[in-house]
Amino acid sequence: MTTAQRLTDIFNTLLAAFGKRHWWPGETRLEIIVGTILTQNTSWKNVEKAIDNLKAMNLLDVTTLHALPKERLAEAIRPSGFYNLKSKRLKAFIQVLHREFSASINNLDALDTYELRHLLLQIDGIGNETADSILLYALDRPVFVVDAYTKRFLLNHRLYTGDGTYESIQSFFMEHLPSDTYLFNEFHALIVCLCQNYCRKVPVCAACPLLGDLDG
Repeated sequence: MTTAQRLTDIFNTLLAAFGKRHWWPGETRLEIIVGTILTQNTSWKNVEKAIDNLKAMNLLDVTTLHALPKERLAEAIRPSGFYNLKSKRLKAFIQVLHREFSASINNLDALDTYELRHLLLQIDGIGNETADSILLYALDRPVFVVDAYTKRFLLNHRLYTGDGTYESIQSFFMEHLPSDTYLFNEFHALIVCLCQNYCRKVPVCAACPLLGDLDG
């Protein structure tokens, strides 16, 4: 069996076991982007509280966030943890959007994926995973997001023998799967679900829906 076929089989098995994950939660592109920045080093439950605060205060708007003092933003997102640092990072993104794209996320659509990724990575506090999450979940670009769960899954299933860098792991998926936004979105979400429930630091293989993959 080829690697491409094996990955496809794994995807189909996980989808049948867990169903569609409906990632990334958010009513607007801005909300999704804010969520990707706030979720760094915290749980999604805490991010939800922070976003609820922003909504309750009517702050979830590019122009409003641009004018908002950093200290007030930090207080609003306090539940997400590291709130002073995350306030600075959110403001950095908003400033670029305001200055270079007329405060409109839709104006980002004019850039190709390579240009967009380069732009995001130049913003203070946005690294590979956050940039790719913004590209995939908010801007509908076919890029595969890599995180600690992805690496654990690959290691446990002996799928990958590369150097372990973010770029190498991302290339592994993107070279063996069709370039499809839905597929990359759903596959990553399914891997997260798998690792939270079965492919843990101490794996629970006996009940895992992918037990047959290991047997093969």
